[in-house]
Amino acid sequence: MTPAELRTRLESLPGNVRGCLWAALAMLLFGTMDALIKGLGSLLHPIQVAFFRCFFAFLIMAPLVLGLGGFRRVATRRIGAHFARTLLGYTAMACGFVAVARMPLADAVALGYVRQLFLVVLAVLLLDEVVRWRRWTATAVGFLGVVIMVRPGSGVFDPYALVALLAGFFVACVSVALKRLSATESAESTVFWFSAFATVISFVPALYVWQTPTPLEWAAGLCLGALGAGGQYCSMRAYRIAEATAVEPVDYGRMVTAAIFGVFVFGERLDTYTVVGALVIAASTLYIARREAVRARGG
Repeated sequence: MTPAELRTRLESLPGNVRGCLWAALAMLLFGTMDALIKGLGSLLHPIQVAFFRCFFAFLIMAPLVLGLGGFRRVATRRIGAHFARTLLGYTAMACGFVAVARMPLADAVALGYVRQLFLVVLAVLLLDEVVRWRRWTATAVGFLGVVIMVRPGSGVFDPYALVALLAGFFVACVSVALKRLSATESAESTVFWFSAFATVISFVPALYVWQTPTPLEWAAGLCLGALGAGGQYCSMRAYRIAEATAVEPVDYGRMVTAAIFGVFVFGERLDTYTVVGALVIAASTLYIARREAVRARGG
C-alpha cells in the first residue's frame, strides 16, 4: 500500500476513529517523553531538563507555526494574557518534571490526572459554572483515589506526591486560562507564544542548577523537545477531529506506558495501592468528562 493510498483509507474512517488514532499516537509520544524525562532527570536537574523541553520544542514548533501563515497568524493584542498563561504552564511543567524524575513513574503520571478534579473546583470559583451533585460526587471519589495512592500518615508517604498534585492543580489553572484565551486567540498563536515565553522563563531557574550537558544529553534534550512538540500536535489533531469523550479514554493509556517503562526500564515495583488509586482517579475523571459532554449537548 502506497502512502497516498494509506492516507486516503485513513481519511475515509469516521472522525472519532481517526481522532482516537491521533490520540493513541500522542499517548505513545508523551509516554516515551515521560520515560526520557525520568532518565535524563537522573543525570541533570529536572529544572534544567524542563528548559530543554521548552527550548527544543520552540525550535521545532516555531518554524512550523509561522510557516502556516507568517507572523500575522500569531499576532495578538493579549500578550499579557499569553505571558500569564505561560507562567502557569511552566510552573505545571516544572512540578511535573520534578515529580516524574523523583517518584515512581506510574505514580507521578497517575497523580497528574487530578487536573480534571481541580478543574471542577476552579470552574465554580473562576468561571461561575454550575456543578451538580453527580460531578461533585465524582470529584470526591477521584480525590479518594489520590488518598489511596499517596497514603498520608502511613509511613510510606512520598513528599514528591505533593509536587505531582501541585502540577495537576496548575494544569487545571492553565485550562481555565486557555478557555478565556480561546475566545480571541487561535491555537497556533497560543502554541507559539507559550513556546517562546516558556523558553525564556525556563532558562532563568535552569541557570541556578546548570550542569554542562554531554553530547548525548544534548541529543536527549532534542528528542525530549521533539516528543513534546509531536505529542502536542497529535493531541490537538485528536481533539479537533473527534469528540472529547472518544479521545479521553485513549489518553489514559499513558498510565499503562508509564507502568511498563517503570517496571522494565527503571526496575520499579507496582503496588496494589498505586493500581487501585489510579483506577479510581481514571474512572472519576472519565465520568466527569462524559458529564461535561452531556451538559454541552444540553442534556
